[in-house]
Amino acid sequence: MGKAGRYYTEDFKKQIVELEASGKKISELEREYKVTKTTIREWIKRYGNSGEFGAEANRSESEKELRDLRKEVRQLRMENDILKQAALILGRKDV
Repeated sequence: MGKAGRYYTEDFKKQIVELEASGKKISELEREYKVTKTTIREWIKRYGNSGEFGAEANRSESEKELRDLRKEVRQLRMENDILKQAALILGRKDV
């Protein structure tokens, strides 16, 4: 059975990042803590960008703006559909 689905706490991730920053090699951390090099590099990258590991904190401004715009488009489409339905209902009552 593989390592899929393994969860690491924020404190553990910070510890690994701090150990690497203090000069410990990634390959040593991999062997000692049984975490892949790719995972360690990703933690270093994420933590270095924002000081946090969460996806929300590590989104670029353009990603955040795109997400907000998509949300607004969904909302406007829903409102438009409601108005279309209301117009159809009101149109039938006049007949």
